[in-house]
Amino acid sequence: MSSSPTPKKPETVSTGYQEERIKRFLATAAHDLQSPLRHIAMYAEMLLDDLEPMLDSEQLQSLKTIMDKAQTAQRLTKALMSLAGTTPQVTIGDVHLADVVRDAWRQVLEESPAGGATFDAENLPLIRSDAALLTIVMKHLFSNALAHHGTAAPHVRIRAAREGADWRIIVGDNGCGIEPAYQDKIFDAFWKLPKAGGISGPGLGLTTTRELLSALGGDIRLDYSDENGSRFAIRLPA
Repeated sequence: MSSSPTPKKPETVSTGYQEERIKRFLATAAHDLQSPLRHIAMYAEMLLDDLEPMLDSEQLQSLKTIMDKAQTAQRLTKALMSLAGTTPQVTIGDVHLADVVRDAWRQVLEESPAGGATFDAENLPLIRSDAALLTIVMKHLFSNALAHHGTAAPHVRIRAAREGADWRIIVGDNGCGIEPAYQDKIFDAFWKLPKAGGISGPGLGLTTTRELLSALGGDIRLDYSDENGSRFAIRLPA
């Protein structure tokens, strides 16, 4: 009597390989979506410019919604491309942290003007890092602070100090804070604070910040948050 064949074990795919395939797919899909989304937003804007006097309020609102949603989708696909990209190329050099902070703040206000928004930074040091990547990190943190500000005008405070072999950079704001139940979720991709009238966006700012700092050999954590604001702590190797 012949024995039945030994069943084959199911093939397994490593988690790392699966993640790499997902990242490649995200990068390709996001890249391919950029062109049609750009054209949708562009033609909607052209129609608004040319036809606005002839449109009734409902038609005008429909066109504005098309343009707004297309621009939101553009921001999402750009964020996906950033998240799905390979480890960014790092160029280490002398970085004046004060210059990085000023440049990031200027860019954020140009993209998302916030009335009365201020920041202060005292005695920020010269460090060894990548200025371009640090600028992106600071932009995400500043954008987060401006998006989730409280009733007072947004204010951001930056400090830095040497701790052993590391630099510790503190970025604090006077925003509405993050409830304790959500504080362990804020670095998860696509997660956003579940608040009425919440800020639209892909929910990748803090995720991208963490990934970029990891590429620089550092990390970030939420140091403190309550109804008076939040404080993020960045660690970078000195």
